[in-house]
Amino acid sequence: MLGTCLDNVRRTVPLVHNITNYVTVNDVANILLACGGSPIMSDEPEDVEDITTICGGLNINIGTLNQRSIQGMFRAGKKAAELGHVLLLDPVGAGASALRTNTAVELMKALPFTVIRGNISEIKTLALGSGTTKGVDADVADAVTESNLDAAVAFVKDFAQKSRAIVAVTGAIDLVSDGERCYVIRNGRAEMGKVTGTGCQLSGMMTAFLVANPDDRLTAAAAAVCAMGLAGEIGWSHMTESDGNSTYRNRIIDAIYHMDGAVLEKGAKYEVR
Repeated sequence: MLGTCLDNVRRTVPLVHNITNYVTVNDVANILLACGGSPIMSDEPEDVEDITTICGGLNINIGTLNQRSIQGMFRAGKKAAELGHVLLLDPVGAGASALRTNTAVELMKALPFTVIRGNISEIKTLALGSGTTKGVDADVADAVTESNLDAAVAFVKDFAQKSRAIVAVTGAIDLVSDGERCYVIRNGRAEMGKVTGTGCQLSGMMTAFLVANPDDRLTAAAAAVCAMGLAGEIGWSHMTESDGNSTYRNRIIDAIYHMDGAVLEKGAKYEVR
């Protein structure tokens, strides 16, 4: 059950190491606290191995790369792999620049990621080794729609098999697959795209969900996606005429803070293919 996955996060309080971008680092920390996890942030190469050792999972987000943080990603990732920790890759903007694309591809070659989470353009870039994105947003031509859903499910399953990771593609319709099964998720609001970092927050939260649910990581990943989308729906329902995207960001975090397993179970909109 998806709700049990959230309850397990609150019960176990997993500590998650985040090497994430400086645009959204504070929101990633707050969403982890809101869902019941515990965040720690470090990208200094001389610090990351010690930090990741005390955690249960590592969230690597390439949104604002520099040579120091790239070195930190590889060093922390190697240590996390040695310890058998959950490893998540969020390839923000892969396809927008050679540095982002090459870094994401090299990380995939070097590290055994448990889960890869991104928008459809980023995931296609990793699958093909090249691609285009609209900045850090998905190219509209790549969007997962009802008309191309069967093909998109097949693509995500295939990439999950080849990468030996759970693959989570988020957008208007979310897809989460381990190569055999695929959750098709329809939670969320289009307005979430006006808040920077909802994907980054999801990556941090998803890492916590997987750490807290080691026996069913596919369900845990799907539960995190449903929880984020549902928080967008709940948060939007509390918006007033004078509220804007800054308030919406806070309402999404607040919705996660107040969510429990029963609320998630009732509100999750998904099918398994």
